[in-house]
Amino acid sequence: MPIPRAVGRLNKVALNHLTRPLLRHLPGFAVIHHRGRRSGREFQTPVNLFPKPGGYVVALTYGPETDWVRNVLAAGECVVETRGTLVRCGQPRVYRDPERHHIRAFERAVLGAIQVEYFLELRRV
Repeated sequence: MPIPRAVGRLNKVALNHLTRPLLRHLPGFAVIHHRGRRSGREFQTPVNLFPKPGGYVVALTYGPETDWVRNVLAAGECVVETRGTLVRCGQPRVYRDPERHHIRAFERAVLGAIQVEYFLELRRV
């Protein structure tokens, strides 16, 4: 089971605001810029990011039904801010991978310990 939603709500209200400036620059992390599918508001969500040829894979630590994932899927695009660089991405696709094939060994073990099985694939535009 991914991280409980109660922890996600706490992160959304408090922790994300504190960590977002740092995570924009750290390897293995990024900030996803997306627009609310109903409100039209702009949001920024910190994520675990893994590069792959032509794009990125994002670990869905709270599962695939979170608002930010649904926003990105509905829009069909987002902007990934990683290591201080903005990268426009499209063709979002959620997939399940219980073996975590596209993830490095250390992160695979950590994500396995918290039972993360869903990922979001993004292609650079």
